Amino acid sequence: MDSLSNLLDGFGTALTPMNLVWVFVGALLGTAVGVLPGLGSAMAVALLLPVTFTLDPTAALIMFAGVYFGGLFGDSISGILMNTPGNSTAIAGTFEGHRMAKNGRAPQALATSAIGAFIGGIVATTLVVFFAPTLASLATNFGPAEYLALAVFAFIATSAVVSDSALKGLTALLIGLTLAVIGIDGPSGASRFTFEVPALFDGIHIVVITVAMLALGEVIHIASKIGRPEDRSLIKSQGRPWLSKAEFRDAMPAWLRGTAFGVPFGVIPAGGAEVPSFLAYGTERRLDRKREKPMFGKGAIRGVAGPEAAGNSTAGTAMGALLALGLPTSATAAIMLAAFQQYGMQPGPLLFERSGDIVWALLASLFVAMIVLLILNLPFAPLWAQLLKIPKNYLYAGISVFAALGVYASSASIVDLIFMLGLGIVGFMMRRYDIPLAPVLIAVILGPLAEESLRRALAVSEGDPSILVGSAITIVLYALMIIAVVFSIVSKIRARKTADF
Repeated sequence: MDSLSNLLDGFGTALTPMNLVWVFVGALLGTAVGVLPGLGSAMAVALLLPVTFTLDPTAALIMFAGVYFGGLFGDSISGILMNTPGNSTAIAGTFEGHRMAKNGRAPQALATSAIGAFIGGIVATTLVVFFAPTLASLATNFGPAEYLALAVFAFIATSAVVSDSALKGLTALLIGLTLAVIGIDGPSGASRFTFEVPALFDGIHIVVITVAMLALGEVIHIASKIGRPEDRSLIKSQGRPWLSKAEFRDAMPAWLRGTAFGVPFGVIPAGGAEVPSFLAYGTERRLDRKREKPMFGKGAIRGVAGPEAAGNSTAGTAMGALLALGLPTSATAAIMLAAFQQYGMQPGPLLFERSGDIVWALLASLFVAMIVLLILNLPFAPLWAQLLKIPKNYLYAGISVFAALGVYASSASIVDLIFMLGLGIVGFMMRRYDIPLAPVLIAVILGPLAEESLRRALAVSEGDPSILVGSAITIVLYALMIIAVVFSIVSKIRARKTADF
């Protein structure tokens, strides 16, 4: 009851006319920055941080509530329309979302994304309000062995299970792990796969890899088809900005499953929503194979609904972990931590006592921000989809320019542009030979986490490998992984036998 009373007081602050304006401005600016390829939600918060210095702490943090979720939706817009997710958390929803856009269903894909983000965010934020201490305590049960099991589970789920071909999936996983280990090895200081090139000592940034593989690879792939008989100069877009009853019924289970995946991951410092969004995507793909008419690969609405709900529910509970523990579990949350510290506030157990009025106003503004984003973006879905009416030669040339600007803005390095071009060609070749991109990206994101967790676990146990399966959590994760692999193999064998008959 105390939480409910404090939340109502927070709504009293957040719903004042001036603070509503700041939420709206934050949501609009966050979406606008997030939609630019290569920038993303974390960049949106970083770029807009100086804008708030002239505001009082309450107004500034309320504005950041809009920026926080607006940037996430902007990531999905660029991914769905241009196959260029602004952040790695939007990658999983891009695969089917962009296929929907290419099939003339861009507004429906954006509406699915917006509603999924709303459902996931609302559920997660509600849990934060009432169960923040309980959710935060879950994170204390994860040690190095658990993080390793989590990473291995994600690797297998996105290579052997999600991919149609286990061999191609594992090939993609190997490519991603190779990219992940480039640079200086932290514990030993030795260089790996750098070929003594100084620019490679820091490794290849995830922004460069994501933009190159998804955006530039797609541009080169489309360019190779321009002029062929099957090419279309325009991607048609139907203007219905809402979902039909059938589409809504189809998406609802995926929204709920995605939310269930995302909620616990927000309090686990695994780097963001990549793991739950890919797990949600893999789950929907496996379930799709049981349907009479499988839709994955053709623009499946569940392939957008699940990852989008997972991403925003993770973002919601990540805010709870930040406020209750002072633990930033993603890059965006880390920048939000800097925003708190800018105003002399240190997130943690004492924050609710020392700055309770501001914290509860912020939590209330998270609810307001998601409602504002839903109202703002559902009617604008057809407007965003108008980007697809631009002739392909202009559209993809523009994507290339924005992608290059995004990569250059993140590091101001010409070398990164060269890497982007090279990896873009790799992405094109993977498309040409039907090698999936998802395992590459998840390996790049979680590869360092898996390596660090393995080293820490073996260091703690003095080289005893039994620690890797020494807890109930690791045993459950590995058991689920084995069950998923066996189930996938059996399903593929049955599918081949059916095809032969």
